[in-house]
Amino acid sequence: MHVFVTGGSGLTGPTVVAELVAAGHTVTGLARSDTAAARLESLGATPHRGSLEDLGSLRGGAEAADGVLHMAFGGDFADPDDLERRDRTAIEALGGALAHSGKPFVSTSGTLVMPGGRESTEKDEPDTAGIAGFRIPGERACLGFAAQGVRASVVRLAPTVHGPGDYGFIGMLVATARKTGVSAYVGDGSNRWPAVHRRDAAVLFRLALEKAPAGGVLHGVAESGVRFKSIAETIARGLGLPAVSLTADEAATHFPSPAMATFYGFDGPVSSAHTQELLGWTPSHPTLLHDVEHGDYLTAPAS
Repeated sequence: MHVFVTGGSGLTGPTVVAELVAAGHTVTGLARSDTAAARLESLGATPHRGSLEDLGSLRGGAEAADGVLHMAFGGDFADPDDLERRDRTAIEALGGALAHSGKPFVSTSGTLVMPGGRESTEKDEPDTAGIAGFRIPGERACLGFAAQGVRASVVRLAPTVHGPGDYGFIGMLVATARKTGVSAYVGDGSNRWPAVHRRDAAVLFRLALEKAPAGGVLHGVAESGVRFKSIAETIARGLGLPAVSLTADEAATHFPSPAMATFYGFDGPVSSAHTQELLGWTPSHPTLLHDVEHGDYLTAPAS
C-alpha cells in the first residue's frame, strides 16, 4: 500500500513510518521543512512538501496514495478554537480527496476526549465539554467520511506515548521536577493515566490502515490507567528528589501552565479491549513505569 502520512517526522511519527516501511508499505510523508524532509528520507519515505495549512498539498498527497494516516496536530494550545479549526479543515481536505474510493483513512485523536472518573471504552461517547473537547470535531469529521465510501477510522492515543527521546507530558514532568527540586502530583495522586509504548502504537496504526473497519474507533492504550502518584514517585527516586502533593491552586503555578496542571490532575482510565480483539493488537513493549525507571527519561540532558 502507498500511504500518505502527516506528522511522520514528529515524536511518534518516525516510529510509525519505520513500522510501515518494514511491513512492505510505501510511504510519502508531509514535510514542511528541510529538516523534516531529511528525517523522512532517512526512514525510507518520500517527502511531500507542504503543511497542514496548505490544503491543496494535503489533497494532492491523499489523491496520489492508496491510504492516508493523519497524525500531525499543531497550533497554540492557548487557542483551542484554532487547534480545532486546523485539525478539522486538514481532515476535511484529506478525507474529501478519498471520497468514494474505499481507501483507508486513519486520523488521530487522544483518550483525553473521554469522560473522567471511570474507565471508558471505545463504544462510549466522548465528552464535548471535557479538557480535550477541541479534538472531537476532527474525530467526527474523519468518521463522517465512512458514509462517503472511505474506510475511515480514528485512533485515540493515550496521553503518554512513551519511549526514547520523549519530550511530551512525561518529559515535561521530569523537566519540571529538575527545575523545582520536587516531583509533584495533584491531590492524593490517585488519578489514572493511560499509557502506550511508541512501538506498540506504531503497530496499531499499521493494523488500522490494513484492516480497521469503516467508522471504527480505536484506543491506543496498553495500560488502562497508571496512578499518577506512582509516576511522580518513580521520577523522584530516579532524581533523588522528594515526591510531594500539591493542591490544584499550587499545581497551576508549579507546572508549566494551568492547562498542564489540569492535564496532570485528570483521572482518565481507558480500555482498549475492543481494539485489541478487533485488530489482533497485542502490546508487548515495556510499561510506562519501567520506561521511566530504566529508559532515558532520567538520564537525558536537562532541558
